[in-house]
Amino acid sequence: MARTTEAGEVRIDKDPHAFHVLGYTTEDDDFQILLEGSSLGTDGARRLRGRTPLEDAREAAAQNGPTPEGPWQVPGLRTVVVDVHDDGFARDLIRRARHVIFDFDGPLCMLFASTPSGQVTRRLVDWLSEIGLSPSQDLATGSPYSLLRAVAVQYPGSDLVTGLEERLTNEELIAVASAWPTEFADPLIRTWNAMGARLAISTGVSAVAAQRYLDGRDLTGTFSPHLTGRTADDLDLDLNPELARLESAMSLMDAHPDHTLVISSSPAAAAAAQQAGVAFFGYGRSPQLEKELLVAGAPCTTPSLELVLRTLRDFA
Repeated sequence: MARTTEAGEVRIDKDPHAFHVLGYTTEDDDFQILLEGSSLGTDGARRLRGRTPLEDAREAAAQNGPTPEGPWQVPGLRTVVVDVHDDGFARDLIRRARHVIFDFDGPLCMLFASTPSGQVTRRLVDWLSEIGLSPSQDLATGSPYSLLRAVAVQYPGSDLVTGLEERLTNEELIAVASAWPTEFADPLIRTWNAMGARLAISTGVSAVAAQRYLDGRDLTGTFSPHLTGRTADDLDLDLNPELARLESAMSLMDAHPDHTLVISSSPAAAAAAQQAGVAFFGYGRSPQLEKELLVAGAPCTTPSLELVLRTLRDFA
């Protein structure tokens, strides 16, 4: 629901707090807007999709990032009142979903909650150094997944890639013991399962580690056997791993694209969902991650799975 107002503020789901409106409208009032503020108690940005071309708003957001003075300055700024809980586009994504594919790290849990991923990267770099390889500074201080991918691109199909992937898997298995469950994830999963949806996991994390986490949360039955995770083989240079895993998960469930929904924190997963022709709902637990998801093409994002759970319960 959207309407113009002269009050100069945005109210979300009857929330009394004011929000900045980052709008992009057309002459006939079709709209594409970005909101920055605190929704459901979490700072972030959310895109609600109208019929304005997605590329226009994405380009505007990419070119006009957040400034110290305030939010993204998007051409055609318009003040509107939006009730997120009643937003037809987001609700329709949830209503139509008969097959729901979750990413693991993010929507289900924070895997490296107790052991910073940077420490994992350093241990992998130390192992590479022992065998005579010195990754660039960017890779040595970045994500362990970026490091693994870079090595796989440079040495496709090698024992080196297999060894590095095995060491990352061991790190993930250790991290599972102290992973933090994402708030509202467990009840969302159980509710969707109870309503008859078929659930799957498609993740860049090792399937062994994801399975161990599910076992510990008593969630195995809600997903089994629809779990596709990382292997050394799917890191081949000529393969799109995210798309391959997504298509594998869909195949396991015999899922039709029109009734499939992907929930992920990964911009790469957003791109893969577009390629596969399936709906995507971004989970961004930080403002920066929400921005990255929006720029990657996510039609809508949320900083909390509570919104998805509340909407789903409306259809129960």
